[in-house]
Amino acid sequence: MSRRCPALLVSAPASGQGKTSVTAALARAHTRRGRRVRVFKTGPDFLDPMILERASGAPVYQLDPWMGGDDDVRGRLYEAAGEADLILVEGVMGLFDGSPSSADLAIAYGLPVMAVIDGSAMAQTFGALAHGLATYRPGLSLGGVLANRVGSAYHAGLLRDSLPPGLQWYGSLPRDAAMTLPERHLGLVAAGELADIEGRLDALADAWLAQGVVDLPPAVAFAAPAATVTEPRLDGVRIAIARDAAFAFIYPANLDMLRAAGAALSFFSPVAGEALPPCDAVWLPGGYPELHLDALSAHAGLRRDLRAHVDAARPLLAECGGLLYALDRLADRDGREAPMAGLLPGRAVVQPRLAALGMQDVRLPEGTLRGHSFHYAQANVEAEPIAVAGNPHGGPTAESVYRRGRMTASFVHFYFPSNPGTAARLFLP
Repeated sequence: MSRRCPALLVSAPASGQGKTSVTAALARAHTRRGRRVRVFKTGPDFLDPMILERASGAPVYQLDPWMGGDDDVRGRLYEAAGEADLILVEGVMGLFDGSPSSADLAIAYGLPVMAVIDGSAMAQTFGALAHGLATYRPGLSLGGVLANRVGSAYHAGLLRDSLPPGLQWYGSLPRDAAMTLPERHLGLVAAGELADIEGRLDALADAWLAQGVVDLPPAVAFAAPAATVTEPRLDGVRIAIARDAAFAFIYPANLDMLRAAGAALSFFSPVAGEALPPCDAVWLPGGYPELHLDALSAHAGLRRDLRAHVDAARPLLAECGGLLYALDRLADRDGREAPMAGLLPGRAVVQPRLAALGMQDVRLPEGTLRGHSFHYAQANVEAEPIAVAGNPHGGPTAESVYRRGRMTASFVHFYFPSNPGTAARLFLP
């Protein structure tokens, strides 16, 4: 059994070409025309999906055949095909970069590709680059190209006329500060922090609609996945989840998995001074605690309640930013330091240079979980790890996992659907 839906994977020859801006432009433009748009992000990124969710009006899920597995990817595309008029998938890095790459994903699931190429510093070479992307990998369907950051209509014409026969011209977007999505050290600034995000998204959509290329891409058939059942169940388990500007890195698929297992989820904001809700387990996700030192250090009541929770041997998961908050002290990039929750002995410093990046595979006492690591913090944790992650690509990042009672803490952002049973056991009282 399969479902059909128009679909397009938006990729590029490299990072920094404007994939997110272009995907957001398409999503907002088609949404404004009354179409139901579902957007996905290739790989483990958190920040691009926040922008794309605002552009499309629907949650944005990750597609990663290694992190989630084939059935996870297939199931999300199949579900989207049953309710959407258009599926958009934003690629990761360059089209052929990584393992699995965006090209691997496109070939495996039959997704046609649109290449976004920054044309700001080229003319006819644009066509040569597009030709290379289209012919490098047998089995890849690269249907067309969009030129980003063009300087004028004349410049756009030079780029369009350089394309070889058979490649569709998807138009161009201008070099315009009003449409630029600002960045910080972990990537794009979170959508919720941009007061003018709606204006930027509308400007992108307006520029796209001005091209007159508004037809839907070809329909793709998406096969049904195998059925899955999560064991053990979490029926009646109350999980309190920190969610605000300091703890914003949450995969929607993780929330879905917990709900599907029967858990009752309640959200609270440490930055806003909210108390820990009545709960059986706590989740402190990743984010930017270093940007909210004053608010977090001033919330003595939450620190007290979290310590009592851990002392009572109740489950708590602290991931990346959650780990930083769980330590005794945290210093930001300017050297300002503040006391944190004191759940795990140690201190961390956020530094100017990247400290870790890579996919992670962790064998815990509860089972194996997959995820990824990406942070600028160096932590000195005064405890012996219970596990050290493996890196499937042989990279240098291999994060430690620490445990105190039922508290599990690590820099790894876990993807719960990689092993729902293991994830459920981390929260099981």
